[in-house]
Amino acid sequence: MFLGSALLYGSYQLNRHWLQIPLPAGLGSYLGDVLFLPLALSLALAAHQMVYGRHATLPGTWVLAAWAGVALWFEGLLPLWSAQAVADPWDVLAYAAGALIFQLWMNKRVR
Repeated sequence: MFLGSALLYGSYQLNRHWLQIPLPAGLGSYLGDVLFLPLALSLALAAHQMVYGRHATLPGTWVLAAWAGVALWFEGLLPLWSAQAVADPWDVLAYAAGALIFQLWMNKRVR
């Protein structure tokens, strides 16, 4: 699932910066936000499992804290300091969807 998410995110960025193939509005605007937390939390899970063993998973409170921290930073604080950053409440929901995707399908023990 991580590899698929990484390939999708890479394809999205390639299209966004170079190919510029028109995408549906919702997909073009929020795909990166949805995929951000699953990718970042997968890397955190891999590090966590290196320390605590392959049976470890990230606690739900950590996933919730990651969502809250990312949402607060990118949608609350960063727009105050950067003219390029724009607060968008729909991004907060996209981050929540990504956290839910990670928690339900990616936060697993290594077999």
